[in-house]
Amino acid sequence: MSAFGIVLVVICVLILAMGVGGFLAMSRRTRSRDEELLDQLRRAERELAQAHATDKGWDRATLESAARSAATARFGAKQDRDVKLVQVIDKPGTDADQAVFRVETDDGEHTITLGRTGGVWGPA
Repeated sequence: MSAFGIVLVVICVLILAMGVGGFLAMSRRTRSRDEELLDQLRRAERELAQAHATDKGWDRATLESAARSAATARFGAKQDRDVKLVQVIDKPGTDADQAVFRVETDDGEHTITLGRTGGVWGPA
C-alpha cells in the first residue's frame, strides 16, 4: 500500500471517529436538556391553567381544597397531597365547567378531574 493510501485511510478513520464522537456528545447534551424542557413545559402548563381559571373568576383556594378532598377520597389520607391545576375546561354554563389537577402520590402522578354542580366543585 502506498503512502497516499495510508494517509487516506487514516483521514477516513479520523473523520469517522469525529462523527461518532460528535453524535455521542450531542445525544448526551440533548438528554440532559430534555428533563429541563419538560419541567419548563409543565410549569407553563400550570401557569396557563391558573391564569385561565383566574380569568373565569374561579377561586384557587376553593379549587385546590376540592382537589385535595378528592385526592384524599381516592388515594387515602396518608399525607398532604401536592395538587397542581393543569387544565381548565370552560364549557357553556357554569355546571359544565371542569378543572383537571395532577396529583403526586407515593406511587406516581395521577389526574383528577373536578366538575362544578350547583356552584360546588367535586369529582367529575
